[in-house]
Amino acid sequence: MARVFGLTSLISMTLMAVMGANAANQPPGGQGQGQGQGRGGAGGGRPPIAALNACKALEADAACEFTDRGATQSGRCFTPGKGRPLACRPSAGASNSAFAPKTVVPLGPVRSTAGVKCDVSHKDSNPTLSIASEYEWTCRDEQRHLVANGIPDHAVGTFPNKGNPNRIAVQSIETSMPTAPILTGQATFVGGPGGAMVYAMNGVKFDPGTAGACDGDAGAPEDCDLGRGTGPWRIEALGQDVFDFGEDMNNAHVQPSGEYHYHGIPEGMLTDVGVSDENPKMLLVGWAGDGFPVYARYCYADYMDAQSPLRRCKGSYQLDTTPDVGRPSTDWVPMGSFGSDWKYRAGSGDLDVCNGRFGVTPEFPDGIYYYMATDDYPYFSRCLKGVLSAGAGQSLSPSYGRRP
Repeated sequence: MARVFGLTSLISMTLMAVMGANAANQPPGGQGQGQGQGRGGAGGGRPPIAALNACKALEADAACEFTDRGATQSGRCFTPGKGRPLACRPSAGASNSAFAPKTVVPLGPVRSTAGVKCDVSHKDSNPTLSIASEYEWTCRDEQRHLVANGIPDHAVGTFPNKGNPNRIAVQSIETSMPTAPILTGQATFVGGPGGAMVYAMNGVKFDPGTAGACDGDAGAPEDCDLGRGTGPWRIEALGQDVFDFGEDMNNAHVQPSGEYHYHGIPEGMLTDVGVSDENPKMLLVGWAGDGFPVYARYCYADYMDAQSPLRRCKGSYQLDTTPDVGRPSTDWVPMGSFGSDWKYRAGSGDLDVCNGRFGVTPEFPDGIYYYMATDDYPYFSRCLKGVLSAGAGQSLSPSYGRRP
């Protein structure tokens, strides 16, 4: 089993950092002001500067996000008063006459997740393979443990195929993540060869990046290396049709080791339980290496109201309008083909830089930080916001949204 590396030290360091950040953000004179009072309160005070800045280039009712006093909040731009500039009000806020956020993202430890999806086991034949799918989740000693063979429990595409020469093979997966996750608020870029960042409930890993890359002088697809690329322009598996990575209907394909893995929404997991646009559900599909849950496609329109409509959650990355200097020509490789073609724009969607947010879910009615697999870029998180367990992935270059 993978073990948490220096968990005690990490917790101590994280708590000290959170306490220091909270202290640095306290107003002069001691404790922070209570909800509905002083700055940004229901008494009609001025919204936080960060809330104003978040809407400078946006229109009224546009999606927005800001961080204030260590808490990241998503919402909509509104006019806090006659003649005042637009400000970002959290989705669960009060009326337009006041800035009164209802909830914040709590940094540091959260309550245990040990009561959710523990003691889950499965052993049955795969619908399209002659191999059984096996996985078992257990919770003990403040850790969530997974033992699996990496074979999904839903139908898969044909492998090998034209774009992917690899055959699905049994793996030996043993890993763990904390059941009392600690939110640091800092993005750690993980995944790829350094280790898996997230495992689905069926024991299949999420690994959204690719090993494909192009040099700046590439003039055609054959000038790029999809398997062991060393160029600075990292290729995306999804959202482009210039390069063929052989992914199937589950946004998944196979690595040379035979490991089947997801690059985006695991469609088979949703299909098998009847989740669709006609029957939307906020479905828990896995756990991240930092211990926070992972959901796919659908989230609540109001992040703190489980009675609000379910909709397709949107990431907050926008496609550049102008290619970066030195990028291969858009004459043959359109914008959106490389991770660096996308830039994070806070407030342009529902989610933060790691494709996550704080809010209520069916399993966590009081709210928790969670990640989303989405239909739009980045399709799945390339970073985590919590303290990582060993094996959750080395810190890698954030190749999406910028060049390495």
